[in-house]
Amino acid sequence: MPVSLFAAGLFASTLGARAQQSAAPVPLGAEVAKQLPAADPSSAATRFAKVIGWPQGQAPRTVEGFTVALFADKLSSPRWLYVLPNGDVLVAESMGEPSRSPNKVTLLRDADHDGRAEVRTTFLKGVRQPFGLLLRGDQLYVGNTNALVRFPYSAGSTTITAPATKVLDLPAGGYNNHWTRDVVANADGSKLFVSVGSGTNVDEEKEDQKDPRRAAILEANPDGTAMRVFASGLRNAVGLALHPETKALWAVVNERDMLGDELVPDYLTSVKEGAFYGWPFSYYGPIEDPRKKGERPDLVAKAIPPDFSLGAHVAPLGLAFYTGTSFPARYANGAFVALHGSWNRSRFSGYKVVFVPFQQGRPSAAAEDFLTGFIADENASTVHGRPVGLALLQDGSLLVADDGADCVWRVSAAK
Repeated sequence: MPVSLFAAGLFASTLGARAQQSAAPVPLGAEVAKQLPAADPSSAATRFAKVIGWPQGQAPRTVEGFTVALFADKLSSPRWLYVLPNGDVLVAESMGEPSRSPNKVTLLRDADHDGRAEVRTTFLKGVRQPFGLLLRGDQLYVGNTNALVRFPYSAGSTTITAPATKVLDLPAGGYNNHWTRDVVANADGSKLFVSVGSGTNVDEEKEDQKDPRRAAILEANPDGTAMRVFASGLRNAVGLALHPETKALWAVVNERDMLGDELVPDYLTSVKEGAFYGWPFSYYGPIEDPRKKGERPDLVAKAIPPDFSLGAHVAPLGLAFYTGTSFPARYANGAFVALHGSWNRSRFSGYKVVFVPFQQGRPSAAAEDFLTGFIADENASTVHGRPVGLALLQDGSLLVADDGADCVWRVSAAK
């Protein structure tokens, strides 16, 4: 079971020395492509994690200069986080298995500003596998698996009972938990971006090709009109965010399975209008998937590599650029990425939150471990929890949803 609020505060943890900017080469997509091994489907492995929760008095570990404490526990599969202008935190509670999904959004409020939420209400019910959340004016958008919907919102409200207004139909569900639908607005709020994952691994079934909305990021007006495919060939883009300086759209993307331990690296990338990122025919630009050999040489020729490799099978889900002021200056405008963790690999990878330094709007160094300790015993395939959604509180601290342990962690700079 998740550690209690008292125990988490008492045992808030730090780890070793501060993570220094890595001297390793920056894993930029075009360079990574030159070093990838040959595909070997015969070597594909599976290793599923068993979640055992956090023992009393334990919490994830962070780097020197930061502390970790429990913000809220006893949730039900908290997947995504969103901080409202008044500081309230919305938690989308949902699962990939529809019959088990909680299908609700919970509101958490830390009214006394002690770093722990003491107010909790059911904010929204009647949603279908909710994920992405976005407040635009007085309208709260929710990315259900089958539709983008919106609800009227009043500042300070702790519950919404008004019915949903459908904004945009979306293809529901998808391969291996590709049901998530994130939503963000562009810089001036005139357009919405919605992520939609593939319904297959590499579309050997010829199903995804029937719906161009799959494996893509969609763009639409806030009322759902003028929907178009903004970028395609993105197998499963999950977390979306605008870079705070350039206002460019960025995404973390889960790549394909069953080609071996080191293929294909998941990635963080800027999302260019009209660009094609290869799926399912190729990866990292023109590297053809052997299972799709010769099918679409025209698309392989136009595929572009992503910006930054995060490693194979790490399952990047949460993405948040650091715009606060309480962390050291080196974190400014860099990206935090939650790696939910591998299953299609002989040894675990992911199961942590990493930080990617940025300079001038681009990744500038290798990813650094920021929040670790989720793996309990790899030999036994056990983990304490799994990080998913990320969000920044108004005080600059970082919230991390842990859908394995049904809790939300708060990482703050030590005083």
